[in-house]
Amino acid sequence: MRGLVTEKSNSASAGLDSKSALEIARIINREDAKVAGAVKRALPQIARAIDWIAESLANDGRLIYVGTGTSGRIAALDAAECPPTFNTNRKMVQFIMAGGAKALAEATEASEDSRKLGREAMVKKKPERDDVVMGIAASGRTPFTIAAIAYARARGARTVAVTCNRNSPLERAAELAIVAEVGPEAVAGSTRMKAGTAQKMILNMLSTGAMTRLGYVYGNLMVNLHLKNEKLAERGIGILEQAVGIGREESQRLLKAAHHNVPVALVMAKAGVERTRAVKALKESRGHVRRAIAMAGSA
Repeated sequence: MRGLVTEKSNSASAGLDSKSALEIARIINREDAKVAGAVKRALPQIARAIDWIAESLANDGRLIYVGTGTSGRIAALDAAECPPTFNTNRKMVQFIMAGGAKALAEATEASEDSRKLGREAMVKKKPERDDVVMGIAASGRTPFTIAAIAYARARGARTVAVTCNRNSPLERAAELAIVAEVGPEAVAGSTRMKAGTAQKMILNMLSTGAMTRLGYVYGNLMVNLHLKNEKLAERGIGILEQAVGIGREESQRLLKAAHHNVPVALVMAKAGVERTRAVKALKESRGHVRRAIAMAGSA
């Protein structure tokens, strides 16, 4: 790991252990402020990956994240939040974590060094040409992740590396690299800090961008949600109030007529059609709300 920027000592946090609580917070905050700029420099590659993911998911492919340690946990979090946020099938966005589910709660560092385990974990996923496989590693040198990406690419899947060090083995193993050069950490080598924040920001962009391209967002509203609890039911009413420009009671009546399905209710209101036509338009548009409104309205 010698020579990696993310492993170097940061002069900005020299003597950190002798600082007051407020000074420590200020130093870390100043370092964190650099993360958005590092991610901004990678936006062209992020945008390309968004298009790949959207195309893959539209063709019934999968987004498969793979990582270890902090990177794997961030990947697992993003995968877990897609179904409740966008009402997607859990098979659509998946993750591979070195050490398995147990490693989400406790460290299993030894598995990170095993190329064999990385390859075997990816073999079980049976990656295909319609899949996008995303390898996440701050160092870009994690054997588990590199082996998984190499296997997926050999099987024809599109592969993306998300790293914080340029010219890494993971970058070379993948077809596309997203590199956020955040620099040394406030605590040397603690890549759960700036590097982890950058990875979280990037995965937020990738999944949200792809789901938006698929039409699961209308305007900037999270319309493709399933009303499973009181909080989400209230959110659904609020979305219809904003998107359609109607009051609370009318939104509630509309949701009831749409069998408590927000996209169906939105298409009904915007296109001025009955529920059956709205459902048909959403099916024909593969859930793309804006296209479904146009299709239903022109029928």
